[in-house]
Amino acid sequence: MTANILLVEDEHAIQELLAFNVTQCGYYPIQAHDAAEAMIHINHALPDLILLDWMLPDCSGVELARRLRAGQRTRNIPIIMLTARAEEHDKVLGLESGADDYITKPFSPRELMARIRAVLRRRAPQMSDETVSAGGLELSPSTHRISANGAMIDLGPTEFRLLHFFMTHVERVYNRSQLLNNVWGDHVFVEERTVDVHIRRLRQALEPSGLDNLIQTVRGSGYRFSCK
Repeated sequence: MTANILLVEDEHAIQELLAFNVTQCGYYPIQAHDAAEAMIHINHALPDLILLDWMLPDCSGVELARRLRAGQRTRNIPIIMLTARAEEHDKVLGLESGADDYITKPFSPRELMARIRAVLRRRAPQMSDETVSAGGLELSPSTHRISANGAMIDLGPTEFRLLHFFMTHVERVYNRSQLLNNVWGDHVFVEERTVDVHIRRLRQALEPSGLDNLIQTVRGSGYRFSCK
């Protein structure tokens, strides 16, 4: 899946550089030039990661990061702080405000992209393009191919995203609402029972390989992917 990255930066040249490099790495950039514009995008749909400048015209990046971490809907968005402030106490303040990483300007685009990939692997592994293996399944996001015990299987786009999410969150139980938010997106309004339909389709696709039991129903709680 392509990660949507919100770029919150008021300097036009840096904004365009960020957008170019993010696009070159296969991500989709969403541009905002101040905190107010950033919140408009966030309220519409949660981004998969935020690149956040410290010095914004309407409020500081630190203040915005704290606001996002305090909100139930926004608290888990990965945040990378971008700033010219390189003193140790500034880095500590940035990280304590809720940033997952802190990069000082000027920065190397290659390093920035490496940091983005690292944060996504850690905080949102379902957005990574790395091949995932679990329970006899191997899934490649970049080629959109899945093998079950060595045999290729065919999945629709929603079932593919659902399986990728499960395989990157092994043994964790998710209810229907959580799966809708993580796989469909919190801006998509569909009934929770839709999840059951796609779980059934996913199991049917895995059944010939005997791996359909990897997708387990946890009574009263939701679903999990388990290799045990």
